[in-house]
Amino acid sequence: MELKRLNKAISETGYCSRRGADKLIEEGKVKVNGKVPELGTKVTATDVISVNGQTITKEVENIYLAFHKPVGITCTTELHIKGNIIDYIKYPERIFPIGRLDKPSEGLIFMTNDGDIVNKILRSKNSHQKEYVVTVNRPITDDFIKKMGNGVPILDTVTDKCEVKKINNTTFNIILQQGLNRQIRRMCDYLGYEVRTLKRIRIMNISLDGIKKGEYRSFTKQELAEINELVKDSSKTF
Repeated sequence: MELKRLNKAISETGYCSRRGADKLIEEGKVKVNGKVPELGTKVTATDVISVNGQTITKEVENIYLAFHKPVGITCTTELHIKGNIIDYIKYPERIFPIGRLDKPSEGLIFMTNDGDIVNKILRSKNSHQKEYVVTVNRPITDDFIKKMGNGVPILDTVTDKCEVKKINNTTFNIILQQGLNRQIRRMCDYLGYEVRTLKRIRIMNISLDGIKKGEYRSFTKQELAEINELVKDSSKTF
């Protein structure tokens, strides 16, 4: 998650200016998660900030969104990066993506303000399936499908076995439980194929169905309950 200076985080709650926050910090009136912070402390959205014993963290209900990311949008909270996902969505509360989806790729990504569920999902070893539809630059062979499914050597490892199905001459469906950097593109490249389009259509129990490109919807109560059940044994922290 994005780290920010403590004085900036305090000012964003509307409690006081950054300069005023600096003074409060110097006077020892500020605590982060119940402890007096060191000079230069940075915080995340999940840290609890208090002044004179009063919590000032902006109270917002937990937000869980399923967003259909278009090609060209970067999954970062760094606002100085052109085309970042935060500026694109313009959600009225502070949110951040769970995981990532490459800039040249399209499809489903989760957005939230709940740091606990971010860590649980990213650490979850089981049931964290991600499903994609991928188009490549030349005809798909049975050998390609077999090798993709059995594991491909990339990034000093061999990818886990996964489910791969041919859709048509140049398009296939793949379900991963790993999250290696640009994994599908690297796997295809190793086998001599170039990815033309890549679209994530499902994460865990939530599908992209019904969400138009560039739009989002909130999780249903049932979807959220199912996700919490899937990741209940996952550690909350890294």
